[in-house]
Formats: sequence, structure tokens, C-alpha cells
Amino acid sequence: MTEEAMIKGCISNDSAAQQEMYSRFSPKMLSVCYRYAKSREDAEDMLQEGFIKVFMQIKQFQHKGALEGWVRKIVVHTCINNLKKNRKFSDSVDIIHANSIPLREDAIPSILQAKQVVECIRMLPLGYRTVLNLFAIEGYSHKEIGHMLEIEESTSRSQYTRAKAMLEDILVRKKIMPIPREKAKWVSNSLGKA
Repeated sequence: MTEEAMIKGCISNDSAAQQEMYSRFSPKMLSVCYRYAKSREDAEDMLQEGFIKVFMQIKQFQHKGALEGWVRKIVVHTCINNLKKNRKFSDSVDIIHANSIPLREDAIPSILQAKQVVECIRMLPLGYRTVLNLFAIEGYSHKEIGHMLEIEESTSRSQYTRAKAMLEDILVRKKIMPIPREKAKWVSNSLGKA
């Protein structure tokens, strides 16, 4: 089925066209949901809700850009709305740990595609994970994130900075990423003094 025929079918509520669209996009969209959700079940719920919205809004697709990008945007907004609705997003976070970790801008973006890294991202507190996903992976600005999550732009920036630091620490502890040189010096100096 061509993309155009699939879209027309979805507009007409044709179940075969809807099934085709779901089959084409659900694996990628489930991985998007998984990055925001606490569990696979939550991700699957977000995915289902996202596709309901896709089918309800398909008439609004204006063929400006890729259909997959349009679907992804709806799914991301569905995830964010789900987090806001359940207030899971505003869980308190212990930031003392994150403030003490040196940042390495070059280390994280180059490895964000790895499955292990995605699992480590899921270990972050929900607020950190959400901002990191929206900024580093989805490409939203801190201003847009602030609007979406109903937080200050500066809060988005600080959550992103803390998320990167905490993620780096997790990656180092799990031996997915080598210990940063600055930290290695500090560790060896500390051990030498002991």
C-alpha cells in the first residue's frame, strides 16, 4: 500500500489502512515511548494512546515533511501529556550527586544510539530523562521544552545539564564509557593519598 493510499484510507477510517500505518510506524514509536515510560507496559499504553490521536488527527496532515516525523511528534506529545497528567514528571530528584560530576559534551552525543545507553537513560529520574530526550534526541529547544512541560526555560537547562552528568556517571559505572581523564586523575590522586 502506498503512503498516499494509506493516509486516504486512515482518513476514511479503513481498518486495513490503519493496521498498515500501525505496522509501519509502531516499532519505532514504541522505542520513542519506551524512553519516556517507566515500564514497557506504560510505553505500550502511551503508544496506543498516541496512535488513537494519530488516527483522529490524520486529516490535519498537510504533506509538509515526512509522515513518520508527523506521527513521531504526536507520539512525543502524547508521552509528555501522559507524564504531566500523572504528575510523574515532577518527582523530586536528589541533585547533590549530579552537581559533583564533571561534564564531557563530546562523550554522550556520539553514543546515544547504543541500546545500552538507552537503558542507562531510562535509569535517570523521570524529569531528567524527559528533558534529555526532548533536547538531545528530539531536538526541541529549552524554551519549547519549558512550554511543553510547564516549567521555566532555566529549569529545562539545569535539568539537561544534570541529566548529562548523571548519565555520564552511570555510563562510567557500567563500564560503557571510560572514566573521564579529569576523574581518573582525581581517583588516582585520591588512591595515592590513601
